[in-house]
Amino acid sequence: MTSVETVSRTRREFRTDVQGLRAVAVGLVLLYHAGVPFLTGGYVGVDVFFVISGFLISSHLMESLERDGRIRFADFYARRIRRILPASLVVAVLTAIAAIIFYPPLALEGVLRDALATILYVPNIWFAIQDTDYLADHAASPYQHYWSLGVEEQFYLVWPLILLLLVFLVRRRRALIVGGIAVLAVASLLSGVLLTPIDQPSAFFLLPTRAWELLAGGLVGAVLLRGALRLPGWIEAVGGWVGLAMIVGAALLYDDSTVFPGAAALLPVLGTALVILFGARGRAMGPTGVLSLGPMQFVGLISYSLYLVHWPLLIVTQAAVGDQNPLSLAVKVFVGIVIALPLAWMLFRFIESPLRRPRVLVGRPARVTLWGTLALTLVLVAGTLGAVQWAATRDVGTGDAVAVAPDFPVSPPNGTPFVPRNITPQLEAVADDIPPMHRDGCHYDAKREDVQDCHYADLDGTRTIAVFGDSHSAQWFPAVEEFADDEGGIRIDTYTKSSCPAADVTVLDKGVPYTSCDRWRDAVLEALVADPPDLVVISNYANLALAGVADQESRSRAWRDGVERTVGRLRDAGSEVLVIADTPRFAVSPAICASSNVLDVTPCAGERAEVLDADFAAQEHAAAEAAGAVYVDLNDYICTQDSCPVIIDNMLVYFDVNHLTATVVSYLEPALEPTFASLLGIDAGTDP
Repeated sequence: MTSVETVSRTRREFRTDVQGLRAVAVGLVLLYHAGVPFLTGGYVGVDVFFVISGFLISSHLMESLERDGRIRFADFYARRIRRILPASLVVAVLTAIAAIIFYPPLALEGVLRDALATILYVPNIWFAIQDTDYLADHAASPYQHYWSLGVEEQFYLVWPLILLLLVFLVRRRRALIVGGIAVLAVASLLSGVLLTPIDQPSAFFLLPTRAWELLAGGLVGAVLLRGALRLPGWIEAVGGWVGLAMIVGAALLYDDSTVFPGAAALLPVLGTALVILFGARGRAMGPTGVLSLGPMQFVGLISYSLYLVHWPLLIVTQAAVGDQNPLSLAVKVFVGIVIALPLAWMLFRFIESPLRRPRVLVGRPARVTLWGTLALTLVLVAGTLGAVQWAATRDVGTGDAVAVAPDFPVSPPNGTPFVPRNITPQLEAVADDIPPMHRDGCHYDAKREDVQDCHYADLDGTRTIAVFGDSHSAQWFPAVEEFADDEGGIRIDTYTKSSCPAADVTVLDKGVPYTSCDRWRDAVLEALVADPPDLVVISNYANLALAGVADQESRSRAWRDGVERTVGRLRDAGSEVLVIADTPRFAVSPAICASSNVLDVTPCAGERAEVLDADFAAQEHAAAEAAGAVYVDLNDYICTQDSCPVIIDNMLVYFDVNHLTATVVSYLEPALEPTFASLLGIDAGTDP
């Protein structure tokens, strides 16, 4: 075992290269979030942070075990709290205040719920539950970057206990300790590799699939516990430069389409481990010299505070000017880097640094810090819950009342340029104006694959309509249900799954092939062919990414073929098929935009050429009719020749960026009624 003197000396040594690595990590993240075009994989900076944290914490814990034979848990947790929470909570509270001031009223409740998860130290779990796509989410939370702190905090909570148990089981034999950490790391890595294609958000945000990155740092710490490696200088130098090149290479080569974390995370993680491992002796030929430069040391010193402040600055600023007015690259660099640097220094100077060892706590038992943290957390939770309740019930405000929508849809639509007092649904209630399958559990998420057994309208009806496909098929359910109720004798069966079109194609879900969709679609088609409904209603989301396509032409060809295969199978089985054209897709939620522009919602409208994919519609139209389906396009009822308003008469048209409200779908039902009746062999307006 290493002597107490050696361990103490090792513990006191300050690794300037590790400090410089912190600067690399936070620099990559800042440049990526600012949208610098060449650094498309800068998100790997977080993985660099994980390895560094695992190295430092594990080294500290193992030194404590070597020196004292035990871990002082209360002292350890108290130090972690004083190191992490003061700056974290200050930024969280200030972000909540800024959100209350600048955020659209309709988006505020969700932001404050994110704040609550952050204050409870479980933001990563919250974002995983929300199925957040960190690499491509179009409405990112100002608290989204806290996910990595959640992972680290949860690791710090359990790792000392696991490490103590490991040391006890192997009787302090260093080689077995290293082996035990390696086994845990490999198990975590394998779980991440296996889970990423199945459930990317969980693999991305949760500790079990991310722990291996911190454990990689712990492995380096265990190897270096008795001192630096004794290798020729040139090997250490080359190893360090190779590691740094791996980090930079991942940042340059990866992008939002990279399947991540999975096996792709190995490149930046192993690169960071190599830099730390081979930099222990600070070889002049290695990267230590560059990493030890003054600017790198300064940025590394404030890296934690810089990471905390830069993201809310970017996101709240974007919210303040409106998501419909995207920040330019220059503005994002100015706000997210130039302004963030001095603010981060102030946070470090006046909050982070002094509160690591505050006078009021120095010399006092660790339990004072622990109980104080619990009390502060309870106060903040209570305050945030109150803010959430206030945001959920606040009056968004409206203008004058307008005439209600006519009984039959009108083309072109009568767009209303403000939020009328008699708008339906109300802005505050728009999230509830959805088809019942979402509430009944009949609209599946990405994980479920069994065939639904969901029936509506007349359960004993002699005619059957099946609604089949993704959520854009599901959105037409209110029109189908209204027709079925009016006619009588019709049963509706629903088979819908999130982001899973009826067209026989393999789509990408968060960058990975959505094989769960393929299996579910095949099973549903088998059921529909075995017991053919009279009519199958299909609508497909137009912006899905397809697996294995290299360009737009091949995508169009694959989609045409997929539509023809699905429609052909249904028609061969004897069903009539109705394909309804996809509806507009906005970059920003029209409802949220309207809540910030009550008196003039015209900036929230979308240009028709931008929000509708005319080429996609033409390809789908041709494929559907070639296979024997009827194709209907209702977009002329919700869009003029040039634009698509967000409010028509007294109706709010969209409940999110690409789905119609149930109210508007019901309004459109009379335009669909003749087609429904014709395909079912019913004289419109008469009983079957």
